[in-house]
Amino acid sequence: MERWRGRVALVTGASVGIGAAVAKDLVQHGMKVIGCARDVQKVQKLAAECQSAGYSGALVPFKCDLANEEEILSMFSTIRAQHQGVDVCINNAGLAHSELLLTGKTSGWRNMIDVNVIALSICTREAYQSMKERNVDDGHIININSISGHRVINYADFHFYSATKFAVTALTEGLHQELCEAGTHIRASCISPGLVETDFFSRLYPNNNERAASVFTRFKCLEAKDIAEAVRYVLSAPPHVRIGDIQIQSVEQVV
Repeated sequence: MERWRGRVALVTGASVGIGAAVAKDLVQHGMKVIGCARDVQKVQKLAAECQSAGYSGALVPFKCDLANEEEILSMFSTIRAQHQGVDVCINNAGLAHSELLLTGKTSGWRNMIDVNVIALSICTREAYQSMKERNVDDGHIININSISGHRVINYADFHFYSATKFAVTALTEGLHQELCEAGTHIRASCISPGLVETDFFSRLYPNNNERAASVFTRFKCLEAKDIAEAVRYVLSAPPHVRIGDIQIQSVEQVV
């Protein structure tokens, strides 16, 4: 990670869960991390914790609603003005709604597409342009995907969400192909976790805390720090090595 020390990483959805763990880990290893989220107060609290711990990097909180393209573009403009640009982009933000294919609400489907697919693509485009305009040839774009982006789990609440994550799988490989055609050594990777113990399910079932909590009682799940370590592993690979996808599951998880 030494070559990344002092360089700038954008982490979306940095307020909780995987995003917060990734942001903290990168700051600990000397990076300047722009942590964006709608609930920026949680990122501010995390930034204070990193500073108190004496980490060599810095966490810069940024309020941004990724469902709003104007806010994303404004964020990249601010990063350009205040921090020169982005060297690493971690597209972590994502969400699910319990909207079945046969009975789901269009608004829920559209929100999943807006955040999980469109916002990810906008951030990817803007991060690449930021790297290109500064002649950064060793940048890295990492998409936090899901096991459900590789196979459809027999769980109706996740069918549309799974479709958005299949899109992330395709987008990551398509990005790699376009980067190669552009003659750059910027790398594109994705990390596809299984069940991770975060607040993901409490947001999926906001009116059913018991159901949300029960998800994590079946077996020992992954922790957010496990995914942060995977991100660091991908970033630490030699510049000529591209890790396309890492699929991570609990030892006890079958699908």
